[in-house]
Amino acid sequence: MLDIGITKIMLIGGIALVVIGPERLPRVARTIGTLLGRAQRYVTDVKAEVSRSIEIEELNKVRQEVESAARDVHQSVQSGIESASEALDPNRDEDHPGPSSGESEWWNTPTPAYKPPRKNWRVKRGAMPQWYKQQQGVRRHVQSAAARVARHRPRPARPF
Repeated sequence: MLDIGITKIMLIGGIALVVIGPERLPRVARTIGTLLGRAQRYVTDVKAEVSRSIEIEELNKVRQEVESAARDVHQSVQSGIESASEALDPNRDEDHPGPSSGESEWWNTPTPAYKPPRKNWRVKRGAMPQWYKQQQGVRRHVQSAAARVARHRPRPARPF
C-alpha cells in the first residue's frame, strides 16, 4: 500500500513549508488532519456496516436452519402422537375423530389470553406507612414551586 517513512514525511513537510509558507502552514495542517480523521471515520463506518450485514446474513441462515429443524421435529412428534393414538384406540371412527364415550378434549380447550394485572400506583403509595415515607423523603403533600421556594428561603433576622 503506502510505504511512508519518517524521511518522506520530513521531505513533504519541507516542500509544504516552502510552497505554502510559514503563516498558513498550521491552518493547512489542521485542515488536512481533520479531513484525514473524517476519512478514517468514514472507512471505519463502512467496515462496521459491511461486517454487520454479513453477521445479519449469517444469523438469518442459522435462523432458517433452526426453523426447519423445529418444523421437522414438530412433524415427527405429531406423526408419533397420531400413530400412538391410533394404536391405543383402534375402534375410533375416521369420520369423527373426536373423543368417544363423552370424554372431553382437555388438550384442545383454548387457553385464555394473558391479562396483566392493573397497577395503580396511588394505591401502592397509599399502602406505605407514613414513617417510611418520612424516612425515605417521599413528598406527602403537593406544593407549588413558589411555596417550596418560600419555605426554604432563609428568614431575615429580627431586630431587637
